[in-house]
Amino acid sequence: MTTSSTEAGTDGLDKPFPWDRKCPFSPPEQYTELASERPIAKTRLATGRDAWLVTGYDNIRQLLLDPRVSSSRRAENFPFYFPIPEVFRTETSFIGYDPPEHTQTRRKAAVTFTNRQTQKLRPQIEQIVDETIDALIAKGSPADLHHDLSLPIPMTVICLLLGIPYEDHEFFQRHGAVLLAGDSSTEQRQAAMVEVGKYLENLIAIKEKTPGDDLLSRAIAEYRQSGEEYETRDLVNLCRLLMNGGHETTASMISLGTACLLEHPDELAKIKKDPSLVPTALEEVIRFLTIGDAAIARVATDDIELGDVTIPKGDGILCVAFTGNRDPEIYENPDQLILERGNRKHLGFGYGLHHCIGADLARLELEIVWTKLFARLPDLQLAIPYQDIRTKEGAVIYGVWELPITF
Repeated sequence: MTTSSTEAGTDGLDKPFPWDRKCPFSPPEQYTELASERPIAKTRLATGRDAWLVTGYDNIRQLLLDPRVSSSRRAENFPFYFPIPEVFRTETSFIGYDPPEHTQTRRKAAVTFTNRQTQKLRPQIEQIVDETIDALIAKGSPADLHHDLSLPIPMTVICLLLGIPYEDHEFFQRHGAVLLAGDSSTEQRQAAMVEVGKYLENLIAIKEKTPGDDLLSRAIAEYRQSGEEYETRDLVNLCRLLMNGGHETTASMISLGTACLLEHPDELAKIKKDPSLVPTALEEVIRFLTIGDAAIARVATDDIELGDVTIPKGDGILCVAFTGNRDPEIYENPDQLILERGNRKHLGFGYGLHHCIGADLARLELEIVWTKLFARLPDLQLAIPYQDIRTKEGAVIYGVWELPITF
C-alpha cells in the first residue's frame, strides 16, 4: 500500500531540516532513524515548507535516473531549505535546468572538464600546490590551513580556467561564502548576486573584445560560430555556477578531508608510506564525509512510486546523499574510514544527468594536495580538538570556517 503526500504528514522529528552534525565526520543523528524506519519521509524544512527526504543508496540512484524529476528552481515547491531572493529561481545555469536546455548549456563547459583536458593541467596544479605550501611554511606554525592552503589552491585553478584575474579571488571567496552559507539572509544573498553579476558582465565584455585561452572565451566563440543567440546573463550564470562550484566544494573537501585523515592516523600512515594509494584513498574520504549531502534537490513532475511511497506531482524532494554513502547494504562497516576500498561508485559527486561536471578536476586537485602536503609536512597536526572546529552547519556545501594546524 502506498502513501500520498496528505497521508504521510511530516516526520515529527524535533527540528526542521537541515540537521546539524554532532561530529564533523559523521551524519546527523536523525538520518539513522530515517534510513532504518522511514527511508522516504515527508519532512518540514527550515523555511516552513515540506519536502520528501529520500534516503538509501538504491533509492537515491533510482530517483536521480527518473525522468519524472526536475532540477528547475522555477518550480513552486523546489525545496530550498534557507531563505532565498527570487533571483535564485531565475538566475541559474545548467545545474537548475532540465533537458534539452541542460544539455545545450552544459556542453559549453564540458569540453574544459573532460579527464583528458583536466590531466593537461597537472603540471600547473602541481606548481600551484608547491608554491602554496612554500608560502604556508614561510608563514610558520601555527597556521590556518583553510585560509592559507585550501581556499587559494582551487581558487587559483578555477580563475585560471575561467580567465578571471587571480587578484580578484577574495571578491569571489567572500561572495561565494554568502551565497552558499546556511545562515545568510535573503538580502545578503541578493546583494552578493548583484555584485557578482556586475563583475562578470564587465569581464564578459572584455572577453568579447579580447578573447583569451579560457572557458569563457571559448563559450563566447562557440555561440558565435554556431549562430546561436545568447544573452550576457547566460554567460554570467554559467560563470558564477562554475566559480562557486569550482572552489567552495574543493576547498571544503581539502580542509575537512585533511582534518579527517589527521584524526585517523592509522589510515593516514598508509598513504604516507605509499603515496600511490592517494587516488584510491580520496574516493573513500569523499564517501566518508559527503560534503554535498544536502545539495541534491529535485521536484516531482508526475506522481512517482518509490518503495512503498507515492511522491505526488509537484512535491519537492531532497536526496540525502550521506545516507547513500553510509548504506550498510552497499558498504561493509560504512561508518569506518577504510582507504583501500575507495572506488567511484559513491554519491559524493551526485549521480545521473547532473553528476558533477568538475569531478575529475576535484579529484586531481585532491590527489596532488594530499600527496604533497603529507610528504612535505609529515608532522602536520590539528592545533585544536576536532570537536572544536567551527563547521558550516546548514550550508549547501558542508565545510569549515577555519582549520588551525601546527607543523
